[in-house]
Amino acid sequence: MRESGKTGVIPYITIGFPTAEDTLTIVPALEKAGATVIELGVPYSDPLAEGPTIQAASYKALAGGATMHQCIQTARQLRQAGVTVPLIFMGYYNPVLNYGIEAYAKDCAAAGVDGFIIPDLPVEEAKPFHDKCRAEGLALIPMLAPTSTDLRIARGTAAADGFVYCVSVAGVTGARSELPATLPDFVKRVRLQTNLPVVVGFGVSERAHVESVGRVADAAAVGSALINVIESAPTGERAERAGAFIASLVGA
Repeated sequence: MRESGKTGVIPYITIGFPTAEDTLTIVPALEKAGATVIELGVPYSDPLAEGPTIQAASYKALAGGATMHQCIQTARQLRQAGVTVPLIFMGYYNPVLNYGIEAYAKDCAAAGVDGFIIPDLPVEEAKPFHDKCRAEGLALIPMLAPTSTDLRIARGTAAADGFVYCVSVAGVTGARSELPATLPDFVKRVRLQTNLPVVVGFGVSERAHVESVGRVADAAAVGSALINVIESAPTGERAERAGAFIASLVGA
């Protein structure tokens, strides 16, 4: 993420949105466009960190039959198709518990998943799953908010693998016109506690935002804006338009 000297771009898409087949064509397009890492959203009925755009995508995927097993199979199919970019599952903890934490870690690792972001799994409760992840060589990536105390930042970064995800605002996901002026100070507080790469997400929607993030962090995550591009694209052009949008953020 740091080696290239460029600000990384980490796109998020919901598995199964708009269809399961679309996921299999969109992800390779995102990789080709220069994505550093790709977040694959695991659909869930109560995605508490998500704004209306990703909520709607998640509901549509669930209505189309998306399941935990299908998500894992999707990762496997992407690897079999030649996708090599790191794949991170972004989802919620109740379905993981229902699946079984050991089985989930093993099955995800076997399918080619590289790690997890779980917004509703606080660091104080993460050790059982974290242990299973580390046994399989998987990263468990913490999310920190501008409201996080220095103590909480220390706890989160101490248990971090892969990178640290900084939420730019005290709110839910969604494309925004500008990033908060307090972002540099927040990222600075996090950097004092870790040497891992720092990723900023929630609100990133244009190249200027990526450039702004790049002045303080290593990569920018973009979700809602990409979902909007996919949803507005004609059926046969979803992958092409998704790739073109990410290429514009990368600066290609």
